[in-house]
Amino acid sequence: MAATLTDRRFWKGTRFEFTLNPGKFNVKEHVLITIFASSGASSVYAIYMVSSTIVFYRKEMSVVVAMMVVLTTQVLGFGWAGIFRRYLVEPAGMWWPQNLVQVSLFRALHEKEERPKGSLTRNQFFLIAFICSFAYYVLPGYLFPMLTSLSWVCWIFPNSIVAQQIGSGLHGLGLGVVGFDWSSICAYLGSPLASPWFATANVAVGFAIFVYVLIPSAYWLNIYNARKFPILSDDLFMSNGQKYNISDIIDPNFHLDLEAYERDGPLYLSISFAMAYGFAFACLSATLVHVLLFHGRDIFQLSKSAFQEKKIDIHTKLMRKNYKQVPEWWFICILMFNITAIMFICRYYNDQLQLPWWGVVLACVVALSFTLPIGIIRATTNQAPALNVITEYIIGYIYPGYPIANILFKTYGNGSMKLGISFLQDFKLGHYMKIPPRSMFIAQILGTTLSALVHLTTAWWLMSTIPDICDRELLPASSPWTCPSDHVFYDASVIWGLIGPHRIFGDLGHYAAINWFFLVGAIAPFLVWLAHKAFPNKHWIRLITMPVILASVAEMPPATPVNYASWVLVGFLSGFVAYRYYRGWWSRHNYALSGGLDAGLAFMGVLLYLCLGMENVNLNWWGSEVDGCPLASCPTAQGVIAQGCPLY
Repeated sequence: MAATLTDRRFWKGTRFEFTLNPGKFNVKEHVLITIFASSGASSVYAIYMVSSTIVFYRKEMSVVVAMMVVLTTQVLGFGWAGIFRRYLVEPAGMWWPQNLVQVSLFRALHEKEERPKGSLTRNQFFLIAFICSFAYYVLPGYLFPMLTSLSWVCWIFPNSIVAQQIGSGLHGLGLGVVGFDWSSICAYLGSPLASPWFATANVAVGFAIFVYVLIPSAYWLNIYNARKFPILSDDLFMSNGQKYNISDIIDPNFHLDLEAYERDGPLYLSISFAMAYGFAFACLSATLVHVLLFHGRDIFQLSKSAFQEKKIDIHTKLMRKNYKQVPEWWFICILMFNITAIMFICRYYNDQLQLPWWGVVLACVVALSFTLPIGIIRATTNQAPALNVITEYIIGYIYPGYPIANILFKTYGNGSMKLGISFLQDFKLGHYMKIPPRSMFIAQILGTTLSALVHLTTAWWLMSTIPDICDRELLPASSPWTCPSDHVFYDASVIWGLIGPHRIFGDLGHYAAINWFFLVGAIAPFLVWLAHKAFPNKHWIRLITMPVILASVAEMPPATPVNYASWVLVGFLSGFVAYRYYRGWWSRHNYALSGGLDAGLAFMGVLLYLCLGMENVNLNWWGSEVDGCPLASCPTAQGVIAQGCPLY
């Protein structure tokens, strides 16, 4: 535009003087565009609530109600971000590792750099990584999907249930599995190239304890009748190992039919699903204790506005000196108006949403209480615990039997907090790149609003046009429309909302002992803190972050062992091997490589869908089978019958 449009100035000399030419495209404009896009780039959490209601429960929800829920969730997260800028953006210690990828990419694209002899500039390296990633994704994305999970153990033992349970990367423990699909590697934990090595190591420890110690021990000891069910599954089961027919226990008023529930019997979970909830319980208490012990003093000082000059980084000083800040009352006004709007729609459309007004207030209190401690962990480790379980737990005990109310409470409590963390990450990027705060405020408001419209429109279109969407029983095996995250969201609404925690994790359920994980999580960071005080010279002790270890498997399900194993392997090669032995290369190219791989994947993914996916053009050969472990989901208890499985 700068090269093409006229630079003539209209109404020259008046207060309305303007030109159509924007001038040279600079890095700040580029960053602002990126922040505008990233405000809606991640998945909109409220869409899961909409899909669960319409697709799984087959309950009517008007597009107006869905739009208001999606939009208010987005804006609520923006309000939390505005309140906690002072704590999570301005201090130098809150460095947000993921932003370093973006900063490196912007520098590579905009800074003029002389090519070192025998080497490449960052820009050239980025372009090569982009082209290679773009070309390569044709293989795992279409031609050879098995590259997503090379479960070689299953090839050696094609008739062994136990071997396939151990070796399957998608339906088992994934021992020795490796994936060569960047979309799978980054699907749940983000780019491993952006994760500091100590955080990657924490994730690896948590993953290893969960998948290679806890799950197999509990499964083969048959705890909670685990062998009647698949070792790794997000489905809900009856006591005989068959899948639970949830529609049987819902009455005409969309509440739990207690008589039908007593007749069909209690609900069971796979051992991996049950233990994942245990880790989530432990993570919640560990987050609070860890932040209190390791960051409590800093939070107290910040709350008193007692900034010491040495603790204010140069970025904060420059931003305060050169730009008008966004007043706090702007965010508070938006927040109060939005909360009022949420209470109104929950009251007016209560027949569709079920959540009473006091549930909105309670959800906001939960989100407000946890945004700061979880934000600190994300800002320092690039990993973030989630609030999904505690929000489900709270409303499930207070208001049982209302599944839509449960998932709406979770959407406003956990979803808005996650969005707030995402907005804070963007604030920090603007902080690093010196973007005027008021310009960034406008870009984020517009991006947030547009993202709500685009995501809901897309979801509504998919739900209306794709036959049997999300139905694993009716869809072909290679279908991309199985909706793994939506399935887990729906399952959680049944567990915590329809049936309620009292009948599953309380004294009326089989899983009451899992509540002890709350105590384990509270004790674990205290032990680390004591070790740090006892051995202050052992700096590696402070790098043990129990919330990250316990939150490492927060995405399982729907994440699978191949997602984690491949992520940890790449993180080790980047954060340990390359950083320690090839520091110069790592400093110049690590983050540019991450950006190039992401960009190439994104472009090819869209191209494959538009050219082939929409026309249902598929390949059908041995390599099209993503995992190749058909027996991995079979039970191993005597006499349990499962479709496609031999009797054990």
